[in-house]
Amino acid sequence: MSGTSADAIDCAVAEFSEAGGRLDMRLLWHGEQPWDEGLRARILGVLPPATSTVADWCQLDTEIGQAFGAAASAAIAEAGPVDLIASHGQTLFHWVENGKARGSLQVGNPAWIQAATGTPVVSDFRIADIAAGGHGAPLTSTFDAMWLGETPTALLNLGGIANVTVVGLSDGALTGDTGPANCLLDAAAHRFHGLPADLGGALARAGRVDERALAILLADPFFAQPLPRSTGREYFDGDYVARRLVDVTLEGADLFATLTELTARTVADVINRASVRRVVASGGGIHNPFLMERLAALLEAPLLTADELGLPSDAKEAYVFALLGYLSATGRPGVVVGAGGRAATGATHPTVLGTLTPAGSGQPAAPAITLALHNQEEA
Repeated sequence: MSGTSADAIDCAVAEFSEAGGRLDMRLLWHGEQPWDEGLRARILGVLPPATSTVADWCQLDTEIGQAFGAAASAAIAEAGPVDLIASHGQTLFHWVENGKARGSLQVGNPAWIQAATGTPVVSDFRIADIAAGGHGAPLTSTFDAMWLGETPTALLNLGGIANVTVVGLSDGALTGDTGPANCLLDAAAHRFHGLPADLGGALARAGRVDERALAILLADPFFAQPLPRSTGREYFDGDYVARRLVDVTLEGADLFATLTELTARTVADVINRASVRRVVASGGGIHNPFLMERLAALLEAPLLTADELGLPSDAKEAYVFALLGYLSATGRPGVVVGAGGRAATGATHPTVLGTLTPAGSGQPAAPAITLALHNQEEA
């Protein structure tokens, strides 16, 4: 798994067994493989508002696939052989028009992973849900509902984009993207300080929220859309703040304080309407103590981390895709039912997700076989 921040390739190894209607998932190993800095720069360099060519995307599809193959091989060397690899890919574009998802492009060709490991690969998880009318995101909803679905809970992921799944509802799960989590902060940290992020929230803590600027940002129509909804860095891109704040000067520590407050308020607004008993957070944003403080102050339910419930927060999404790979391999839908019998993502029905790249040595079958053609009219 590599998320919208492209900060590392996360790997996790899990073992599944079923008995009596219960699926047991043993968390065996997790780790991360850092991106080659040159490749990471090229990934971030093709994201909007930048322009790129089909040649750029073709080359990245190969080189990211090779990087995933190397990461999977390293994980297998540490944790032992596996039966199946599930790869989310690296999102380059999530296409949404008028509140409806039209497509989603993840690159990192699975053939390179299979070639590096000799193991079958399930990939391209999002498009089947989109084809069924859903958003193809967030795909954590099935894991969340199976894990903590007995109690009204909001499971929050603070990646580049923030997303939430509300489980334990009488009419099924509810999921969607709330808006930016780290992406705008990361872009500002890189542009003005040459840093990958506002490390520890120090920049934001030193500033003051500009309420006028915050009001303009909060007036974005995206935040008024009901769940399910989805977005990405193609919308909340590196120029987003400048486009919105044409008549407002926002700089220095006040910029970081205001962007942190934007994340906290938009997340809290969605979750507080759901009347949950607890909020369980994961993702890179939990390592920003200032953001977590603002969330704790705004949320009406206690804020926990996934670590406190036995799931390593930094590896959650990798474990999610391990589960989705298992469900796909066993012919089960990868999205749970939401309100009105629709999928939680808004699809008309839950679907089996992903495509399979089978294992194979490439050796000819033995004994050799021949092909005989017969016309339909032949007896």
